[in-house]
Amino acid sequence: MTDALIEIDHVSFGYDASRLILNDVTLRFPRGKVTAILGGSGCGKTTLLRLIGGIHGANRGRVVFDGEVVNARDRDQLLRLRRRMGMLFQFGALFTDLTVFENVAFPLREHSGLPEALIRDIVLLKLHAVGLRGAAGLKISEVSGGMARRIALARAIALDPELIMYDEPFAGLDLISMGVAANLIRKLNDITGSTSLVVSHDVPECMSISDHVVLLANGGRIVAQGTPAELMGSTDPEVRQFVRGEPDGPVKFHYPAPSMEVDFGVGA
Repeated sequence: MTDALIEIDHVSFGYDASRLILNDVTLRFPRGKVTAILGGSGCGKTTLLRLIGGIHGANRGRVVFDGEVVNARDRDQLLRLRRRMGMLFQFGALFTDLTVFENVAFPLREHSGLPEALIRDIVLLKLHAVGLRGAAGLKISEVSGGMARRIALARAIALDPELIMYDEPFAGLDLISMGVAANLIRKLNDITGSTSLVVSHDVPECMSISDHVVLLANGGRIVAQGTPAELMGSTDPEVRQFVRGEPDGPVKFHYPAPSMEVDFGVGA
């Protein structure tokens, strides 16, 4: 057994041949640790999670989960591996026609084969862990956005996964809810011994809970990786601009485009 639960081995991926989202990326995610994957919009953070979960297959390179190469075309393998993974989707992806309880019970009923009485106890324990045991009977339309995010987290941990992937867990949360969510991610990781990958734009919260940080840039390249202290203390202009939120620097606001003269015919 290696110390890395997931290995990204020279992976390149693009939805078409004209533009690579990830370009020859090599990463190792250590077991039992919280790793934050930071970067601007469109740099491939969520795509990386999709490759790990087998939603997409790499154009080149390998994605390895616990020593096993993930094959996006092998349905049986994917079902087996996904039972060991939990996913908190960016917008929750809760079933709006089910109650809070039924949303969290769903993966247990689908994959565990446990008796209903035991499922009930597990669901209530997971909801208790996120502070929402009292909301078990509510409809999704009756809960706030912050509560919905916590319900989605309870569902993600229902099967006690070895890997939990969080896609923008702090998006749309107020400061109090954001702090609660960050503490939950750290606490759940430490209590369960799981491995956590947190994709986010939120630098302060990620730096406060992560053991390791990876910074991606547009074009699918790794700008930097290391401990939170190492990235916060970096003198690299691109790293400094991102972690400090500076408007001016190597990262440009405008997506690459023809010159104004070309598009508007100025001087023609």
